[in-house]
Amino acid sequence: MKTRDKILLTSLDLFNERGERNTTTNHIAAHLGISPGNLYYHFRNKSDIIYEIFQEYEKLVDYYLEIPDDRPLGLDDMMFYLESVFDGLWSYRFLHRDLEFLLDNDARLREDYRLFTGRCLAAIKQIFSGLTDGGLFEAQADELKDAMSLNVWLVITNWMAFLKTAHAGDSTDSITREQLKQGIFQVLTLEMPYLRDAYREDVMAIRERYRPELIGAGEEKGVLCGFSRMK
Repeated sequence: MKTRDKILLTSLDLFNERGERNTTTNHIAAHLGISPGNLYYHFRNKSDIIYEIFQEYEKLVDYYLEIPDDRPLGLDDMMFYLESVFDGLWSYRFLHRDLEFLLDNDARLREDYRLFTGRCLAAIKQIFSGLTDGGLFEAQADELKDAMSLNVWLVITNWMAFLKTAHAGDSTDSITREQLKQGIFQVLTLEMPYLRDAYREDVMAIRERYRPELIGAGEEKGVLCGFSRMK
């Protein structure tokens, strides 16, 4: 593997485990066993490393959200999209754990993320249309599809921040992949009112697999991660 690629992979691991703010270029170089000068030969600073990692994340999500043009979408497709997007979010979790700070500190990243958000919202709306054509959802006006797409995007991109605050007393790496993917429960909950009756029971059974865990033993029974149980 080329040194440049090793720097990116090692940086991603350290950012995810320790947090971006707790990881310096010296930490990255030491972890790789190279000199800081060797690292700076490939990247001018940490911001350049973060920006290139984001570009890889961007490509991954764009790939996950590709929509077939030769058939309508079904329940398996819907779950593939959700699983894939949350898997990608886990692999690059440091980005959404401290997104506002990262965007404030890099104008390139801020502009690219704005365009990325627009593409994702358009793709989510297309997915809703494909699932409607496939019989999963009742037909909805474009305005409602736009609102639903935004709500789904907000849950996906803010779920990590919610977990971070819900587990505020724990270490940076205390959040698990399973807890992150419990955000799928919230997305499916948003979609429940628009499901056709034929799919409601199946989706409710799938949704139950992602039900968020209780936060703390002292929580009131039936209240999960700040949200009331929904039947």
